[in-house]
Amino acid sequence: MSVKLQSPVLERLGPPHDTDRRRCEWPGCRENGPHRAPRSRKEFNEFRWFCKAHAAKYNKAWNFFADMTDDEVEAIVRHDTVWNRPSWPIGTGPAVDAFMRGHFKDPFGAFEGNKSEQEHPPGETPGTELETNVQRALAVFNLEIPLQAADVKRRYKELVKRHHPDAQGTVENSDDRIKEINHAYAVILEFLNA
Repeated sequence: MSVKLQSPVLERLGPPHDTDRRRCEWPGCRENGPHRAPRSRKEFNEFRWFCKAHAAKYNKAWNFFADMTDDEVEAIVRHDTVWNRPSWPIGTGPAVDAFMRGHFKDPFGAFEGNKSEQEHPPGETPGTELETNVQRALAVFNLEIPLQAADVKRRYKELVKRHHPDAQGTVENSDDRIKEINHAYAVILEFLNA
């Protein structure tokens, strides 16, 4: 099999990339420069060409973070840690929050067919186990999952109006009850915002 030098395929590919004919850009060097290195941090597609020895020297001395503040370096490192994509801690984020609170559409009824035969305790959604402090807080508010922050705030106002010492007069346990309500409110909001 022979290849014609004038073939249309070779013409479309263009001239061969002949890096062996480049000269090393290091001052005073007369060697070929087949090894490329980025020109600068802002010009990654522009290259300088060096021989092997000078490419190693250039790369060793080149500092991507030169002339950057500590905050700029930290921002780049954090951004690169997640491959330049937005991220959330595992088990959180908008999609997980919507799913856990029951705010999702199931147009094909995929989740209806998978309902378990057994009953789940109040305040617990199938497939999730709430921490004890969250379960206690929900019991104080007499609420169940799924719920929204607006429901919690509404219930909090009702309970505070009912059990506040100023509204109760001199009831013995009103201070303790308000502390319990405030603690439960903080626990539930932290759970919802986690």
